[in-house]
Amino acid sequence: MKELSKQMANMQVSSVRKLTQHALAAEAAGKHVYRLNIGQPDLSVPQEYYDHIRAFDERTVEYMPSNGIPELLEAVSRYYREMDIDMGHENIAITTGGTEAVLFTLLALVDPGDEVIVMEPYYSNYNTYFTLTGVTPVAVTTYAENGFHFTKEQVEAKITDKTKAFWITNPGNPTGSVMTEEEIRIIADLAIEHDLYIVSDEVYREIVFDGRKMTSFGFLPEVYDRLIIIDSVSKRFSACGARIGVVMSKNEAFFAIVSKLCQGRLAVSTIEQHGAVGLYSTGTRVIHSIREEFERRRDVVFESLTKIPGLICKKPEGAFYMICKLPVEDATDFLIWMLKDFEDNGETVMAAPADGFYATEGLGKNEIRLAYVLEPEKLKRAIEILGKGLAAYQARK
Repeated sequence: MKELSKQMANMQVSSVRKLTQHALAAEAAGKHVYRLNIGQPDLSVPQEYYDHIRAFDERTVEYMPSNGIPELLEAVSRYYREMDIDMGHENIAITTGGTEAVLFTLLALVDPGDEVIVMEPYYSNYNTYFTLTGVTPVAVTTYAENGFHFTKEQVEAKITDKTKAFWITNPGNPTGSVMTEEEIRIIADLAIEHDLYIVSDEVYREIVFDGRKMTSFGFLPEVYDRLIIIDSVSKRFSACGARIGVVMSKNEAFFAIVSKLCQGRLAVSTIEQHGAVGLYSTGTRVIHSIREEFERRRDVVFESLTKIPGLICKKPEGAFYMICKLPVEDATDFLIWMLKDFEDNGETVMAAPADGFYATEGLGKNEIRLAYVLEPEKLKRAIEILGKGLAAYQARK
């Protein structure tokens, strides 16, 4: 038979899901697995989501407008206006999750061979769409020692004649870093100076800790002609399975291409869009409670991790992830061993190997990403098990 797509065959496996088969086998063997590998919060979805879905009583479930139903476009626009970001409904397209927003953005923005500058470590699933569109991620490496922040000199050194855009995630996944106003300004100024686009994935925007100010490129009208914002209801409203994302831009040429892509895939789920209207109707009530809960969880996890000998991590500033450096050579081997060969009173832990979050070969091999998405007592127990597992693994070696 003829070969399948070489490009897709060489695509990187999702680092947050690649150990799933081992977790399933562990559960089949009777172990309880604390899953800290994926950003799936255990918080309740706001009741307004279900209220709006139950209120839908049409005789048929029709295709909706390709860019989104008017009620949802207006709800998203109102949400942004209330935080002083000027995005009208004509600048907004609803997508099937934030991942489709990522795909449509890349399809509209780049040609094969173009480059985008990313801060590594970065969300590993971007690599699926980088491969699909043929764009090359050029990494600015950041480190836990300085909170995964960067300097102008680091970024400017990566700009070439092939650079098309800065690709930013703020707050950061997997690092939990929050860009400072100075860093926002650095990217904005370089984008203007070198005539580059700014793609800002802001799905964790409001989840910032310790009294930090929320930051966004949307606060800078001078970059609106080159700014694309990606968003989602998944994290802000704890509705990952709703699969409602958003891509926004005031750049008319870019948005015209996105609209054509929306038409090509016809429409987003009718029912879920009505549910999302309910989510946005909650205003800041849900957002504030989610932020406070994740800050509590962050504190529990960080305090527990500091008790593990040889483990290095930085206290996250936002989102609900952290990168930890382990006293092992191969974090993937350790995590598989945890699932296959280790348990403590019938329990073990699953995390995500961090090497998949780097574009630079060889980095992250002894690191893991933890998603603190469980309630505090479960997180405390999970980190206790992780510490015991590390001690046993090191003794075995």
